[in-house]
Amino acid sequence: MGIIYYKPVSAGRRFASVSDFSELTRGKPEKSLLEPLKKTGGRNSEGKITAEHIGGGSRRHYRLIDFKRKKDSVPARVASIEYDPNRSARIALLHYADGEKRYILAPENLRVGQTVMSGNKIEPEIGNCMPLKNIPLGLDVHNIELRPGQGGRLVRSAGGAAKLMAREGNYAHIVLPSGEVRKVFCDCRATIGQLGNVDHVNVRIGKAGRNRWKGRRPHVRGVAQNPVAHPLGGGEGRSGGGRHPCSRTGLLAKGGKTRKKKSLSNKFIIRRRKIGARGNL
Repeated sequence: MGIIYYKPVSAGRRFASVSDFSELTRGKPEKSLLEPLKKTGGRNSEGKITAEHIGGGSRRHYRLIDFKRKKDSVPARVASIEYDPNRSARIALLHYADGEKRYILAPENLRVGQTVMSGNKIEPEIGNCMPLKNIPLGLDVHNIELRPGQGGRLVRSAGGAAKLMAREGNYAHIVLPSGEVRKVFCDCRATIGQLGNVDHVNVRIGKAGRNRWKGRRPHVRGVAQNPVAHPLGGGEGRSGGGRHPCSRTGLLAKGGKTRKKKSLSNKFIIRRRKIGARGNL
């Protein structure tokens, strides 16, 4: 794929860029794998805003993605590479030998007409899904399970790739894109290869309107609001807020604990992620 840079014919076009979508082979999605996607506008069942800066956006359907890849030993032909408005990665439509159709995340260099499979005793080729205990060391993987049979949870965005480094007992050591080294059960499944649409990180929005198309409404800083609207508001001239950063309801924004049951997760982390790390290792 590549990136298209616009000529600066207007302020909105001057810094905007888009993907050229050259890898896509089909425009319309498979109807049998679509579900309606209801918008909430950031409101709960009482109609009160619980998540700010959400609303509007283009209408879209949700594509049902097969994250579990449990259809073992049944070959599937890649019918098309498609765009998914709900994620940064591309998706691939598979036609299984028994007639079933499913969507999967499309890895880099996956081509229409290729055959992919899932199972225990298969070749470690791009697009194939297998347990970590059967994957050769040093390969790039994505869509990694945290618990056997749960479905892929790690490394699912565009250009993502984790590296299988070692195996120790019942655990595999995986280097995640953030730089974190984590232990995962060897029975958990992962898909071979790096996810496609690698240049997604280089696309520039260019104007605020494109964020509105995504359903993201304007975000106003707390210190720029009136004191009745935000704890950081008010003051003569420009001010720093006069207190630690917090939300509209007074919840501290920095230093607060957000993880649940971290004791169960911490024991699987061998090395913490690198702050500010980008790209794949």
